[in-house]
Amino acid sequence: MTMTVIWTGMVVLSVLCSMATGQQAQVAAAAAEGAGAGVELCLSVAGMMCLWMGVMEVMRRSGLAGGLSRLLRPVLRRLFPSVCRDREIMDSISANVSANLLGLGNASTPLGLEAARRLSRKSPGVASDALCMLVVCNTASLQLIPTTVAAVRSAAGSGTPFDILPAVWLASALSVGVGVSACKLFARIWRN
Repeated sequence: MTMTVIWTGMVVLSVLCSMATGQQAQVAAAAAEGAGAGVELCLSVAGMMCLWMGVMEVMRRSGLAGGLSRLLRPVLRRLFPSVCRDREIMDSISANVSANLLGLGNASTPLGLEAARRLSRKSPGVASDALCMLVVCNTASLQLIPTTVAAVRSAAGSGTPFDILPAVWLASALSVGVGVSACKLFARIWRN
């Protein structure tokens, strides 16, 4: 609701300013150009997402996703000690983290929701430490291949959309480290 009010206010303010300055034609042209650019961007990002969703499905069917999940298990057991014995939950969390590692934010959302649903069954009505850790890991998400950002950069005309890799690796590693540390710290504080 708040965003509706903000966007409506911005549009009304733009129209009023254009009328006051006599630049209605320029505002209308900019709106049409922006709408066209938005559709073009959506289509190019959708194409890239379809490609990577297909890659994720091939990985799943070939067993590569399962292998990646097995590689992640030792780390995930330390992050989620209270649910590490529940295979369904750990598989959901592993799939979510794997999708995030590949930069598939849109693909990881349903996997994260499934993991959160399974975690919430363990403590109905209360956000458990494991559920909070999942939200932090999903939000901060360490990314090895930032496919969505690369797709946006490519659609914007970048000749080298993946030249941001070192910055993405550093920023995502720092955000995950800080998020996990904060989650562990708050879990200890609230336990006492």
